Amino acid sequence: MSDSIKATRATVSIGALTVDAFMLPDGGYRMSQTQASEAVGLSRQNVSDFLRSNALKTLLGKGYTSPISGNEQIEIESEDDKRGQSRFNSVPLEVVGAYWLWQSYRGNKKALSLCMALITESLERRFDNAFGVTHTEQERNDTTTARIKALESDLANLGEGFALDDEIRRELNDLKIWLRDRGIDPYGLPSGDHDKGKTDE
Repeated sequence: MSDSIKATRATVSIGALTVDAFMLPDGGYRMSQTQASEAVGLSRQNVSDFLRSNALKTLLGKGYTSPISGNEQIEIESEDDKRGQSRFNSVPLEVVGAYWLWQSYRGNKKALSLCMALITESLERRFDNAFGVTHTEQERNDTTTARIKALESDLANLGEGFALDDEIRRELNDLKIWLRDRGIDPYGLPSGDHDKGKTDE
């Protein structure tokens, strides 16, 4: 993005969460890296790391090329009652979605609750449209808020044991991949020097 391109700002509610929404002159939408990470309880550095990781291309496809780099800043149109210019580190919405899904996969309960509620709301909007049902944005947001709270409560009730089981499964899978990459069958019978000298009975 060149410095001459400026974004306009609006406010978007996602359940109880409120974020700054930005629109570029070409109609593209952006969110700040800081708010994308804070929505799931993490720091902006976590988003920056994600933008440089293989996980992004895994989720969005190897051919995906982001319209921005992780370090570019976009200028915000100044409001009539404010002096000076503000800038933010931006991220496209498809990357925000991929980042939240990735955090869900890694066991982030805030991200999982957020993704589940947004997926359900998206489906309901399409079903409502098919059946001619109308809801106000406030009604939809109230429903999404209630869903997120209920999901967060359910996940908290699962306790640390559930999270620990997931972590053990992930570590076991990583170990199996590490062994296979080195030509070792994790379920094969052991072979090597310790078998030498044995005779058949």
